Order: sequence, then C-alpha cells, then structure tokens
Amino acid sequence: MQSAEVVLGVLRERGRQGLPCEQLYRQMFNKDLYLLAYGNIYSNSGAMTPGASEETADGMSEEKIKQIVEAMRCERYRFAPARRTYIPKKNGKLRPLGLPSWSDKLAGEVVRLLLEAYYEPGFSDLSHGFRKRRGCHTALRKVHDTWTGTVWFIEGDISDCLDPWSYCSFADCAGSEEPVLGAWYPRYAGLSCVRCGSGRRAARRA
Repeated sequence: MQSAEVVLGVLRERGRQGLPCEQLYRQMFNKDLYLLAYGNIYSNSGAMTPGASEETADGMSEEKIKQIVEAMRCERYRFAPARRTYIPKKNGKLRPLGLPSWSDKLAGEVVRLLLEAYYEPGFSDLSHGFRKRRGCHTALRKVHDTWTGTVWFIEGDISDCLDPWSYCSFADCAGSEEPVLGAWYPRYAGLSCVRCGSGRRAARRA
C-alpha cells in the first residue's frame, strides 16, 4: 500500500484535472490513512465521549485498525447507529447531536480525507465555510480586499437551512457524481434515496 501522503496527493491532482476516481474504496484498506485520521481526531473534545457503545479513543491500537481494515476488505463493516443527544442553543432551543462510536469516527475521518483531497481543488475560491485553513476570518479578509466600494451589508439567516428533511445530499451525489460514487463502492452506484425517491434507480448489485 502507498503512503497516505502519496494517495491523497494523487487524488488532489485528479481532482484538479477533473479526472474521475476509480477503485476509491480500496483505499479504505490503507493502514496509513487510519493513522493519519487518528492523528486528526484523537485530541478532539469528543474523542473520549462514548457513542452507541462504550468504545472511545482510549482503546485505540494498531490491532483495532487491522480489524476495521479487514472488515472493510470483506465488505462486512457496518456503521452503527449514533447515540442521539441534544445540546442547548443560544435561543433556548435544543440542537440534535449524533455521537458515533470511535471506530465509526475513525472510518468517517478516512472517508473525509479521501473525498476532501479529491474535491477541494475544484471548490470555488469564494467558498470559506468548513474548509481547511478557511473560515470567517479569511472570508472577511476577502471582503475587505475585494469589495472596496461596498458601504453596507445585509445579514440574513435562513431558518432550518440545514434541516436534514430539506435536502438529500446522497441523491444529489448519485445523480451528479457517478464516477466518484461508483468507484467508491460499486454497489452504491446509481442508487436512489430510499426516503425521497430521487436519484437513479438502476442499482448494480455487488
């Protein structure tokens, strides 16, 4: 297996050139990616918070990674239901929060690394939200340097903009990014959303 740096570098270059990804799922067998993912999330405040099971970052080991990789290789790995809890918002309401198991957090971070490496080069330079080395301060700097003739702004907040029932990201991906999804996991290529019915229904069986 190639190192994590090489794998992610190749994905970035393919994303930059607009080339499709092929056999992306096999990268879930790469131990180096799990070690990199562990380095990214082990210090997070929630790393020691149990999810649906009592498993936390405290029980992390190379043997655990081997077990996850083997389950991925045999297509036996299944993400467990997250433990649902609620945290208070400034307006007095409660925000739902899902707490996955540690293994699911680790596998999810590997997925994030792979997809971010491919998609990040194609994102708009005007996009600053939830991106590495970007955020409110880079957005404000862009406004300060570019919108020099602007004298006032209107701030708006769309209520429930990210309500999970208001969109279906999987269906969108199934219709528009088949080269990536098909390479990610062949059995998912062309699947439709079981909730809203959108997307493509000609699913290939693995």
